[in-house]
Amino acid sequence: MRVIVIGSGIAGASTAYHLARRGVEVAVVDTARSGAATEAGAGIVCPWTSRRGDAEIRAASMAASYYPALLAQLAEDGVRESSFETVGALVVGADETELEATYQLVVERAAEAPAAGQVSRLDAAQARELFPVLAPELAAVHVSGGGRVDGRRLRRALLTAASRRGAETIEGHAELTGRGVLVAGERRDADKVVVAAGAWSREVVAPLGVHLAVEPQRGQISHFELPGVDTSAWPVVLPQSSHYLLAFPGSRVVAGATRETGSGFDYRVTAAGQHEVLTHALGVAPGLADATLLETRIGFRPASPDGLPLLGPLDGHPDVLMATGFGPTGLTVAPFAGALLASIALGEAPAMDVSSLRPGRFSSG
Repeated sequence: MRVIVIGSGIAGASTAYHLARRGVEVAVVDTARSGAATEAGAGIVCPWTSRRGDAEIRAASMAASYYPALLAQLAEDGVRESSFETVGALVVGADETELEATYQLVVERAAEAPAAGQVSRLDAAQARELFPVLAPELAAVHVSGGGRVDGRRLRRALLTAASRRGAETIEGHAELTGRGVLVAGERRDADKVVVAAGAWSREVVAPLGVHLAVEPQRGQISHFELPGVDTSAWPVVLPQSSHYLLAFPGSRVVAGATRETGSGFDYRVTAAGQHEVLTHALGVAPGLADATLLETRIGFRPASPDGLPLLGPLDGHPDVLMATGFGPTGLTVAPFAGALLASIALGEAPAMDVSSLRPGRFSSG
C-alpha cells in the first residue's frame, strides 16, 4: 500500500509516522510556507481545564493521554528528543469563586482521566514558588499532569522517526490528481492521499470541486529570555482567558497567543497583536517586565466554524482523507489524530469514533 501525505506539520508528520510504523509505503510532500502553525506553536497539553463541552474534552483527554505511548514508540525508533515534558499546569486567578469552580470541574474530569494526575489548590505564595514571575495576588489550581511541547521539535522527531521507518520526504507543491498527486510535473500515484496542509488545506482540495470550511487564524506568540534563571521545571500557566504562559529550558518563557479570525495569510507582527500579548503576559506575570523580548512568531491556525477538527474521507472522494481544522488545539490533538488517520487509511476502525468530525459536515461539491 502507498500513501501520500500532503503537509508535514504535526498532523501530517504524525500520520506519516504511524503509517510507516505499520509498514506502509509513505511519501510526505510539503513546501516551505511562512506562518505554518506547527513552526510557531508552543503547546500546552492540559485539556482537563478547558471550558469546552464534555464530548470535546473526552476526545482531547484521549489525545493528551496518548502522549506517553507516542513517546515510547519514538524511543523504540531511537528518537528521544520530542520536547514533551510533564511539568504541571497552573490555572491562575484572583477570584476565589472562579478558582473553586475550576477546582471542582477539574477534579471531576481527573477522576476519569488518570493522565491528569493530582489536582490541588495553591495559595498565591505557593503558586509563585512554582512560577516565580507571577503576580502576587494570583492563587491557582494545580494539575500535576499538565504538559508542554515545542511544535518545531515534535515535528522534527516525528519526521525523523518516520524516515527511519522508510518514509520519503519530497519538497514541492502538491496538486491532487485522480490517483495521487503531481509534484514539479511528476505524477506520483497512491492508494490514499492524506491532506494535512493546515490552513492551506482548502486550496489543496479546491481542484476536486470541494469547498472546505477551514480558514487561517493568525496567532502571534512572543518568546522572552530571563538571563540566568532556570525555567526548565516551571509549569504552564493558564489564566481565565485564551492567553497562556509556558517555559522551556534555556531561561525561555513563551507568552501567547492572539486568535485573529479573518486575518487571511497576512504574515506580520502587528502593533495591536504585540500589545495584546504583552498586556496579558505582564498582567499575569509582571516579573517578565525586565525580560528580553527575543522574538514574536506568527502561525496560521487552521480554524473550522465549530472549532473542531476535520478528520476522515472527503464525501465523494473516499481515497482522500483530511486531517485539518485543529485551531488552537493542534499540539494536543493532532499527534493522536495521526494515529486515527493511519487506521482509517488502512481500512480499520479508529481508536475513537470520528464520525462527528467528518469533513463533509461543512464541505460541498
